[in-house]
Amino acid sequence: MQKIVLASNNQGKLAEFESLFAKANLPYTITPQGKLGISDAIEDGLSFVENAIIKARHASNASGLPAIADDSGLCVPILGNAPGIYSARYASLIGGEKSDAANNERLLKELLPHRKDVPIAGKFVCVLVMVRHANDPLPIIAQGEWQGEILAQLQGDNGFGYDPLFYIPSLGKSSAQLDKSAKNALSHRGQALAKLIQYLRN
Repeated sequence: MQKIVLASNNQGKLAEFESLFAKANLPYTITPQGKLGISDAIEDGLSFVENAIIKARHASNASGLPAIADDSGLCVPILGNAPGIYSARYASLIGGEKSDAANNERLLKELLPHRKDVPIAGKFVCVLVMVRHANDPLPIIAQGEWQGEILAQLQGDNGFGYDPLFYIPSLGKSSAQLDKSAKNALSHRGQALAKLIQYLRN
């Protein structure tokens, strides 16, 4: 089994990666960078792709192993695609705490002036980058998008991040009301991972 470093210590992301890789029966094990004593990279890119590449190269350079990085977030067109790459620290940008609850609270406040009789569209975006070594000139890049609507109040207790506010009209549920297997089959990260796994199989 070849070890791949996951350039994240987010337990929700780690669980999704491990589950999908296990189902794919690939000869790789996923190790979060924290277990190897690797610090977080400085994410100073201006796009999901740039930040994912920065994180993957950083983890690979520190470990000497192949690395996978995920940069993902929620994009709301009516807010100019905010919170976007700042999704994980949306509230802290204005002095709030860095937490899911604070981020969700800020998003709801930002959307208040836009609440009308029509749904507010939003989408989760995930960009996955895998580098075989730190200076890999041809990173594997896979992207997934999950279209939905932004609720006016939290619904559901599963998932993490903005899941309780992300509504899937075709299911009549929020992302936080889905079980893990249903979410993995539909989500932006699930889509991107499926593309990455398909590449690794070839």
